[in-house]
Amino acid sequence: MGRLGENAVLSIKNRSFNVTAQVEVSGDPAEGVLLSQGGYLGGWSFYIDGGKLKFAYNFVGLSTTVITSGDLIPHGPRQLRAEFAYDGGGFGKGGELTLFVDGISVGSGRIDATQPIVFSADESSDVGTTTGTPVTSDRGAGCSFTGSVEWIRIDIGSDDHSHLIPLEDAVRSAIGRQ
Repeated sequence: MGRLGENAVLSIKNRSFNVTAQVEVSGDPAEGVLLSQGGYLGGWSFYIDGGKLKFAYNFVGLSTTVITSGDLIPHGPRQLRAEFAYDGGGFGKGGELTLFVDGISVGSGRIDATQPIVFSADESSDVGTTTGTPVTSDRGAGCSFTGSVEWIRIDIGSDDHSHLIPLEDAVRSAIGRQ
């Protein structure tokens, strides 16, 4: 499933969030995007590269942080998850991201800053592939997952700080995405 507009997906901006994917891992090695949002000028991607689980966060095209699992993901049915714990205290802050395979922590790292208002006016969200520009250089457009995605779910935390964005800025951003 691809080319979902930014407003068609839960907003993960300015809060903690989890992305969970129930998948069948295959391929030698397993490869491909599980879920991505945005593109080369900002966004995030939850994917497998060289058999390892990764989460990339691209901050407005200026810096990209990639968190990688330590080991290869075993083939077969797996539940993959990324948990982001937002620092809070305002919008656009950073936080800690932890990767899990079948409920076991396999990697973690820090994302120093996040996009406070919008990822992109013209990019999209994609499940199982990337149809727009890639969020990170190691996952090009059309990088389809070699396994199968049963389902993906985004859960958002209650620590939303979006109300701190001035109303006129939020309205301008929403109008620009129409």
